[in-house]
Amino acid sequence: MRVVFLIYPDFQILDLTGPHEVFHQAGTYEIETVAVDGGPVRASGGLAVHPTGTVADCDGDIDTLVVVGGYGNVDACADARLVGWVREAAERSRRVASVCSGAFVLAAAGLLDGRRAATHWSSCDQLARMHPSVTVEPDPLFVQDGNVWTSAGVTAGIDLALALVEEDLGADTARRIARHLVMFVQRPGGQAQFSAQLAVQRPAREPLRDLLAWITAYPDQDLTVPALARRAGMSERNLTRVFTAETGRTPGAFVESVRLEAARRLLETTDATLDAVARACGFGTVETLHRSFKRSLRVTPGQYRRHFRVTRSR
Repeated sequence: MRVVFLIYPDFQILDLTGPHEVFHQAGTYEIETVAVDGGPVRASGGLAVHPTGTVADCDGDIDTLVVVGGYGNVDACADARLVGWVREAAERSRRVASVCSGAFVLAAAGLLDGRRAATHWSSCDQLARMHPSVTVEPDPLFVQDGNVWTSAGVTAGIDLALALVEEDLGADTARRIARHLVMFVQRPGGQAQFSAQLAVQRPAREPLRDLLAWITAYPDQDLTVPALARRAGMSERNLTRVFTAETGRTPGAFVESVRLEAARRLLETTDATLDAVARACGFGTVETLHRSFKRSLRVTPGQYRRHFRVTRSR
């Protein structure tokens, strides 16, 4: 199976090397790296990569075409030769993928029209504005729409590559590669791009930082405002005011996001019943769990599990 990576000046080096190593570890792919012009291509961090060839030399059928992202994607999108080649090469590719802001190049080539797509969380609004025909999904690590796959920022490209390998060679192979690369976990595409704690501002006050960590570690505990205020040594009113000012979210909103994240992990990785998930994550009842999922994710817990469950065999 032939995998072709397209790079350009000021691309993000990890967008290439992360997925490239995943395919290399699989041992069954023929991997190429191409650029518009010959010679070394400088990544945004200063490293130079010698592509195996140019786009003009890259003919014939392609199994997987991967367009990387990086600061240089603006100039790449304005390069008629590059965009034209992507459009033409996609027609002879079984599937097409982008990493991070490489989605802008796919969009410029018209390959995302009428499709769902992901990109780096900081660029989602821009992609949606520039290409209104694309349905930009800001949360998932990667999105598959037909034969087009797009991923969120940087390291999400590794998750995308693992998913592509799993589609080709099975879950056991993907897990073996993830273990060899010392991945903390093989993350399914439906996971959020960042955790509940990363999604809020870092509090300046140490008691609040400790409180956020405690909430995340113990979602099944009493996390009402009175209980949190007692733990932080503040009045309820002062806790609500300070918490909101320093994190940008109310205590209740943060607690729900933490519990939702915990429930998603259990649904993705365990066979626990919905009742057990609800109790373990602090929702109490399946009905409360159901309402939170419908409100935040627009799916039921059961639908979420069926879509994002990490399978143990192919």
